[in-house]
Amino acid sequence: MSTARPYEEWESPGGTDVPATTTAPATTTLLTPTLVIPDLAGKAVLITGASTGIGAALALAYAAQKCRVALHYNASRAAAETLAKTIRNGGGEVFLIQGDFSIPADVERVVEDSAQHFGRLDGLVNNAGGMLGRVPYAELTEAHYDAVMDLNARSVLTASRKAMPWLKRQGGFIVNTSSIAARNGAGGGAGLYGSAKAFVSNVTRGMAKELIGFNIRVNAVAPGTIATAFHERYSTEEHMRAMVATIPQGRAGTAEDCVGAYLFLSSALLSGYITGQVIEVNGGQLMP
Repeated sequence: MSTARPYEEWESPGGTDVPATTTAPATTTLLTPTLVIPDLAGKAVLITGASTGIGAALALAYAAQKCRVALHYNASRAAAETLAKTIRNGGGEVFLIQGDFSIPADVERVVEDSAQHFGRLDGLVNNAGGMLGRVPYAELTEAHYDAVMDLNARSVLTASRKAMPWLKRQGGFIVNTSSIAARNGAGGGAGLYGSAKAFVSNVTRGMAKELIGFNIRVNAVAPGTIATAFHERYSTEEHMRAMVATIPQGRAGTAEDCVGAYLFLSSALLSGYITGQVIEVNGGQLMP
């Protein structure tokens, strides 16, 4: 039987509400960096799906590196406003913008308005996405296919295409959020989501080849089992225990566990000769 649920908010696996049995709660204050990445300071970066989960952790982390952050959200307005307030109170610069990323026109507007606000765009983090329910392939409908692919795949293409003219002005970076499901096929009705993320991983490679001539590097991060609102919505406690049992590090990850890979791939100082790559952040759950 299908377990599809109405769309509430987009995020790749990440969130602030974490079961006590799996891992520690997410950070709710502006991250104070113990490592300063100097070439990120002043960069204008759009983070999609940034109100909760991994996206929220990324917004805090980029702000801590003195980036000018465009924080996109869809339905979670209160969470986004609270996060923006935290960034501003910490001395950071943030532009809050809403958009429905299942609608291409909204995607284009979010990118263009963010770039216009800062007068430039140095980086795009394509993090908006979601499973939209566990639906076995035998029960898949055309409507569910369109919804999952529009949100997880089409939005990445649309946002990246709209960002390209801005990024080409001075060079920059795109970091896409893929998933462990892109490699293992997912399971329990999440196969279509995994297929959409496999699309994202391969788009990352193809786009990297086309854009490197403009000094734009394109990479991706593939989170594993991250204990967040994403899994609270779509995974039972039994599912979570089974997944954690396959992780050599013995626990689910946190949103903050993913942050370092994104910052690394955003910095030309640290990863200037890296493009077209997908970094797996999964505690050893998958070792390709």
